[in-house]
Amino acid sequence: MFSIMMWGFRILILLLLCSGLNGFKSFHDVQWLPCQFVDEKVHVNEEGHIETQYIYRKAAIQFGNIGDSPLYPTITFLVTASKVDMRRYVEGGVDDRLNCEIRRYSTADKGHVKRWPTMGAQEYDVWFSCTLRHKGEFIITTFLRHTPSDPAKGKVDYLQWLTVNDKDLLTTSAAMVVLTRTPSVEVGFLKEPTLHCQFAVDHKNPNVTVYWKLQRSHGKRSQLFSYTSRTGTSDGTGVSVKAIGVGNASFKLSPTRKHSEGTYICSILVPPLSCSHNILLHLREQPRVSLNVGSTLSLTLGEGHKVACDAEGYYPMDVNIEWLREPVSDSPSPVLLKNVWHSSHRFHHNGTYSLSAFLQLRPGLGDSGYKYTCKVSHTSLLVPIRKSFMLTVIVPDLTMWYIKVIGLNGVILGIVFKLLRQLIACKSFFLHNFLHIPPFACLFFIYSIVQTLMLVTFFLF
Repeated sequence: MFSIMMWGFRILILLLLCSGLNGFKSFHDVQWLPCQFVDEKVHVNEEGHIETQYIYRKAAIQFGNIGDSPLYPTITFLVTASKVDMRRYVEGGVDDRLNCEIRRYSTADKGHVKRWPTMGAQEYDVWFSCTLRHKGEFIITTFLRHTPSDPAKGKVDYLQWLTVNDKDLLTTSAAMVVLTRTPSVEVGFLKEPTLHCQFAVDHKNPNVTVYWKLQRSHGKRSQLFSYTSRTGTSDGTGVSVKAIGVGNASFKLSPTRKHSEGTYICSILVPPLSCSHNILLHLREQPRVSLNVGSTLSLTLGEGHKVACDAEGYYPMDVNIEWLREPVSDSPSPVLLKNVWHSSHRFHHNGTYSLSAFLQLRPGLGDSGYKYTCKVSHTSLLVPIRKSFMLTVIVPDLTMWYIKVIGLNGVILGIVFKLLRQLIACKSFFLHNFLHIPPFACLFFIYSIVQTLMLVTFFLF
């Protein structure tokens, strides 16, 4: 129920923001945004362990000046003018994909509170982080500093958070912004993408430390780059130290390979504030699909043929290959063929894979005129790749075959008739001359000749 109310609240405010003469407002023109305030209730349990209860509350970010009244009856974080304005770093306008979340932030380090090094900051300041997420486009975190009117209330230790009541107005100032415009990156092999990471601080010459780390899905977290402005020393490559001086901590990868995939973490530390953004790098290579036949295939009735569909050079390995039989018209629906077998995945030295799916055909006359389609699906494809051929089944012409068989049979009959005459003559010869060779020898000789001729006919036709 609470989530439904939050969505209704968010949609209502977005409609108000986007209404007016111009119809649509860019983020820079926005006066306020609906946010979710993740409040915390922290206590120490009986075993001495710290437990945190998260409370999700409706709130709003309002941009204006000190003394402004809230525009909506909810918890309002009034962000006043400063050298850091989160709206400068947000591209595009306001839509329902924009998510705003506010959380408490403790600057205490081992029980000691650190003061923010800028004019007007106090040790008892209360800090909040405001994170704007736009799916696939950017993540921006702004640190908001609030100075309570009564210093006694400004107990920043997380065990004694400043109480925030419904409809409270908290006047804040943006102290630091950290953002990335590449929260998720998809590239192929041997590419050199740049992972965006940018920051801005409300005072000059900040004591900044930059870290880049890589967390692979299976393995340890490894450090790729580090830099500390206090000493001016750096370790690793991929980031321009000169660019860090103007707030650009973007990381350029070397040519991507299989081991490049993972979560890249950009961390910016300006004591007592610290912020990290995760950037997901996915490697994707689209398969190249081909058939070992052309656009048409003609087979004689009863003739067998094996058609291969090859998907090559894809990554990652989760590919699916199907063979379909489709009529030329739009209906009926395609039929998934079962007489298909697949090879095993073949691994290539560049990190990609290949797979083949074989369709064994022995068509009848009812299969003629159908389109046979190889359908390849892969995570790198928005729509599957389809390769097809038309099958034509040909009935063989048996006229010449019958003529040859009848002609050969006529020849065999003529030979048999002639041999029968010789057999009769042979019998007469044996009867008149009383030779000792048995008469059945002539019969066996003739029988052998006939059998030989029949075998030759069988192999020829």
